[in-house]
Amino acid sequence: MKNKLRKYGLLLFAMFVLNGCNDDFLERYPLDRITNDTFWNTENDLRVYNNSLYDLARNDDNVPILHGHYQGFESHWGSMWFLDELADNMAPKHARHTFFQQVRSGKYNVPANADWFGYKGWNFVRAINVGLANYNKANVAQNIKDRYIGEARLFRGWFYAEKVSKYGDVPWVDRELNVDSEELFAPRTAREVAMKNVLDDLNFASEKLPDSWNDGNAPGRLNRWCALLVKSRVCLIEGTWRKYHGGTDANLWLEEAAKAAKELMDKGPYSLHRTGDVNNDYNSYHRILNLAGNKEVMYWRKYQLGVFTNHVQSYFEYAGGATKSLVEDYLCTDGLPISISPLYKGDGKIEDVFENRDPRLRQTVLHPADAAKYKYHLGDGRAYPRVTGMAGGYISETGYHIIKHYNADDMIGKAFDTAESPAIILRFGEALLNYAEAKAELGTLTQADLNVSINLLRDRVGMPHLNLSAVPVDPRYTSDGVSPLIVEIRRERRIELFMEGQRYIDLRRWKQGKKLLIPTMGMRWDDAAKARYPGAVVQSSVDPVSGKTYIDVYKGTDWANPVFNEAKDYLWPIPLNVLAQNPAIKQNPGW
Repeated sequence: MKNKLRKYGLLLFAMFVLNGCNDDFLERYPLDRITNDTFWNTENDLRVYNNSLYDLARNDDNVPILHGHYQGFESHWGSMWFLDELADNMAPKHARHTFFQQVRSGKYNVPANADWFGYKGWNFVRAINVGLANYNKANVAQNIKDRYIGEARLFRGWFYAEKVSKYGDVPWVDRELNVDSEELFAPRTAREVAMKNVLDDLNFASEKLPDSWNDGNAPGRLNRWCALLVKSRVCLIEGTWRKYHGGTDANLWLEEAAKAAKELMDKGPYSLHRTGDVNNDYNSYHRILNLAGNKEVMYWRKYQLGVFTNHVQSYFEYAGGATKSLVEDYLCTDGLPISISPLYKGDGKIEDVFENRDPRLRQTVLHPADAAKYKYHLGDGRAYPRVTGMAGGYISETGYHIIKHYNADDMIGKAFDTAESPAIILRFGEALLNYAEAKAELGTLTQADLNVSINLLRDRVGMPHLNLSAVPVDPRYTSDGVSPLIVEIRRERRIELFMEGQRYIDLRRWKQGKKLLIPTMGMRWDDAAKARYPGAVVQSSVDPVSGKTYIDVYKGTDWANPVFNEAKDYLWPIPLNVLAQNPAIKQNPGW
């Protein structure tokens, strides 16, 4: 027995000695788990890792760049559709939407911890930086590695741009940190430095990402065209911010915005969804469950029973309804604003509001005659609109029920929290708006530019073209301090992108916070309305401009008499716990 042990011992020793000359023997890794040293080898490894970034980005509260509807019950507040509640497009009053009401009324206080869609999600940056430190280890061609590097850098640039838009200076980090990394105790990086880094990321992504991942818009991965649209959006935001708030190189950013949008417009495979049906084309693709193959939708979030679901359709009431301000911004069919068009029928009754107006209005706000068409409130047969106090059916705080995204079929026969309405995150129509606005802000917009941008959107709904030789002057906007042309381009953006989450940042980048001081009103509320809507319990006020009486949504509530402090309210406050953890980080001015 002793001889056998001696023999085996000598054999093991020999093996060790022989292998001791081979460094690989000392670098063998566990066979039962993946480690950082064994993982980064193939394209599939890179793809799998980036899949985890998409998974992190699915948490809209932490990473609100691919903002969809959040999930299940939480879709009552976490939907991108409701982000317009922060501004003047919608009138939330439900207790679950208190945050939106606080922000829009100027009654928001410094939070102890990061609030909704706020100063958080930094683990996402860490995950990106870990990937960027390892992608080049893979034994694949550089152009393949660059695809995944570009994907990660698109995420990082987009994430930081969103944070800059809310907070100004940000803690820029481009490497994986440990517990004693100096960045943990550093002040925030200056806005202009951070945004230079953002532009570098977006430029790399828009050059290195593939034109297609061959996923058939299933939806799948962000491609190069998506990167160009994101770049155009980010650069437009930054360029106009610097132009109206102060900053260097505003025109550089506007030029980058125009260039990115134009490349997408000229070379990309996308186009407006258009069948020739001017009365339905605008909202039809916003109200279906499967967007695969739609030529306008560039990136969308799919919800599927048993995988990822929402119940956002049931929460339309929480949005409160569209505002009088929004409804009055739709042009008449002669291309003129209601303030100067002879075609405007007034708002004596709600049906008049829709007469001779841009068809997008009736595809955004519910016309009383369309309740059956849309099977509104599961086709309950009630007369709409219905306002606060009326029994049964859906209720609107303003009387202007929102119909743009409504899909009764996503509720009929489905259990609670199992609905599947998708979220359109990036669409081609935005590129047209970004291009026109950037060129107008640069002062280089031509009629040819309008014809390949704004006027294509108008063609879809049969509206007259915007002509440089005859831009209407809306007296309601002469105090905005911009040209009538820019007023009309901003109007087009508000109308086309309603309930797509961009109005709040638009008002802030344009330095138009004063618009949030306008009382939030709904439809006309006179004796005829009181007789037509029995049981209604609403507050009303006289509009100081027209002298007529309208529903006053927030009268008598904590959100009446909104305030907007020009010195502080364009940026959000840094949470108290962040300031306590790192004294080098200073609070934003005025908070």
